[in-house]
Amino acid sequence: MAKVQQRTRMPSGSETVVLERDSQHEDVKVANGASTPIKPGQWGRAWEVNLFTSVGVLVLLTACPLLVLYFYIACDKYQCSLTTPLLEVYYGEATLHDLWLKAPAMTAKAWQIGAIWLTWQIFLYVGLPDVFHKIIPGYVGGIRPGALTPAGLINDYNVNGLQAWAITHIVFFANAFYFHWFSPTIIFDNWGGLLWVANTVGYAVSIFAFVKAHYFPTSAEDRKFSSNFVYDFMMGVEFNPRIGKWFDFKLFFNGRPGIVAWTLINLSAAFKQYELYGHVTNSMILVNVLQAMYVMDYFWNEHWYLYTIDICHDHFGWYLGWGDNVWLPWMYTLQYLVYNPVELSTFHCLAMWMLGLGGYYVFRAVNRQKDLFRRTNGNCLIWGKPPKYLQCSYISSDGKKHQSKLLLSGWWGLARHFNYTGDLMGCLAYCMSCGFGHLLPYFYIVFMLILLIHRCLRDEERCRAKYGNQWDKYESLVPYRLIPGVF
Repeated sequence: MAKVQQRTRMPSGSETVVLERDSQHEDVKVANGASTPIKPGQWGRAWEVNLFTSVGVLVLLTACPLLVLYFYIACDKYQCSLTTPLLEVYYGEATLHDLWLKAPAMTAKAWQIGAIWLTWQIFLYVGLPDVFHKIIPGYVGGIRPGALTPAGLINDYNVNGLQAWAITHIVFFANAFYFHWFSPTIIFDNWGGLLWVANTVGYAVSIFAFVKAHYFPTSAEDRKFSSNFVYDFMMGVEFNPRIGKWFDFKLFFNGRPGIVAWTLINLSAAFKQYELYGHVTNSMILVNVLQAMYVMDYFWNEHWYLYTIDICHDHFGWYLGWGDNVWLPWMYTLQYLVYNPVELSTFHCLAMWMLGLGGYYVFRAVNRQKDLFRRTNGNCLIWGKPPKYLQCSYISSDGKKHQSKLLLSGWWGLARHFNYTGDLMGCLAYCMSCGFGHLLPYFYIVFMLILLIHRCLRDEERCRAKYGNQWDKYESLVPYRLIPGVF
């Protein structure tokens, strides 16, 4: 991945830059040097906020925590039925206060687990230098440079997520089968109390980052303010808040503790299913394996994530601080299959296995084609043939004209964001592996579909500003975003 080489000053007086994207289109070098000038805040968070956005932010800040709590209550008290509690309220059989009384209690045990977990992950992140990159061929870890920030800084990152994930899971399995310090069902058994712990941590981190950005920022020039206090809290002010040299808020909370916990949560659910029913269903095994593949892929490519949207574009606020601590662990995981064990037919199981593997293959193959095309400047073979591409140009902020090639062959000739299509195939496999008894497992695919379509639209808005009419021509040559012939 190339790094940003230029920076430009926006009308507000704060420096900003649009860094690189996560699809095939060439890395953006400047913020407003496109064929059509880019407005401040067009990519990433906004500079100015209108009333509609303000209301939307307040709705999200209120609704998201309540939605997570509602999903927990639905599973814990209603066998994961999303409609039954609402129907009880609608028909007068219960009140909203009755639902609130079904919320989990805060427990000392959950606080103890949360404190140990967070301390452990901080130690693995900051206190244990990476050795995996020295002993595992092809793995890129250790101290790695990030992209250029709006203030012109290049931060170094301690890339050791794969090591942290491996050590954590070795300890978990050693405990489960040998030491017996704690029950492997400990996460599931304390799931409700841990929800309060995670919410507290998410809000505490977000508030701390907000205060820090105002009074003791890591880099004062890497801040972005709007006129709206609530929006700034949600989307973040500081670009790369840090404590000391190595504790980077975005990298830590993006992958640790949430994604390291993802596979442990699934494993704890599998152990709980075995404890309750005496066996583990093939659906539980299938989703554990498929999601573990995703998690391991994330940590294997953690250095690559230094150049993606979360790190390169987003500021650190509630959106990341709370989202990584609460939304990801509670809305992406497998507690449904404990309450509703599903034994799939051989055909259904194989079909979901192939869909999940196929999605992962598509995701990786699409990105490999992009990387090969960029690395060779088009002097390569795509599906056995020389690639077709659209030659484009754009003007950078220093007035220089630059050339870009937009790939039209292979996967990138089928759709403009086919890497997202692979992601969605995997998501659908997770959901359909849970059977068709309830709506709740399918929230994940609905959420990811909305999220990725929104990313497509943001991405294309940026590219249209960069390439102007040339982007319109590219869209006419590759007319579909995700699914050829459909969308």
